[in-house]
Amino acid sequence: MSLLASEITQHTYQKPIHSNNNLYPRYTDQEFYHRPINDDQTIGTSSSHVDNQNSSLINPTKMTRSFLEHLRQGSYIFYARHAEATAGEDSTFMNIQDCSTQRNLSERGRNQARTYGEIFARSNIPVTLFIFSSPLCRTIETAQLAFGPNNVQVDPFWLNFYQLSGQLHPTKQANILNTLHLVLETPPPAGINKVIIAHSFPPGVGLGRMPNMGTIVVRPRGQGRGYEVVGQLTLDHFEGLLDE
Repeated sequence: MSLLASEITQHTYQKPIHSNNNLYPRYTDQEFYHRPINDDQTIGTSSSHVDNQNSSLINPTKMTRSFLEHLRQGSYIFYARHAEATAGEDSTFMNIQDCSTQRNLSERGRNQARTYGEIFARSNIPVTLFIFSSPLCRTIETAQLAFGPNNVQVDPFWLNFYQLSGQLHPTKQANILNTLHLVLETPPPAGINKVIIAHSFPPGVGLGRMPNMGTIVVRPRGQGRGYEVVGQLTLDHFEGLLDE
């Protein structure tokens, strides 16, 4: 898959790929949650942003239909890592507009992405019209395979989390994570969920380490009031909700 600059317009990636999903309950998303950043960041989740003592973290081994019903009611944010990407490698001179310079989805990863989308479809979990994605090819392809090629909103902000594993100035890291907190505490429109496909974090930073196609489910409390992490799901755990 070769990506050209001319194919990205207003942060929307339009290059078609194969997808068998057009089954989602979709709604027009009236808000675009990208906020400009001054620099980048690296701090752990703090109580000023997340009330860990009062959060109702779901044990993924004990999830039930009741949890699924909550997700169907909307107002959650699903932050997911991209699917398995073992094809190729990230070049030292990586160009985000050229997939040949990047690590891309394996065939297993493509199947994971399709399964992820099927979970939302079969579970009737409502999502916004646009799925938000980091600009790397593996995140875009994951989002497209899961939710359809015309429903991906590429936001350069989400690339910052890929960079957190490098040597960033602490102030730059702090700015990235502060912006993340602003995004995660902002609720989607009532009755709808927001989905973000991006990257894992270094250990102890942000939302922490995530497996391929792992998902953190967040309940926003509103601007200035933080958010709660209510679920940490592997793809298998998420799919297991359908069997309850």
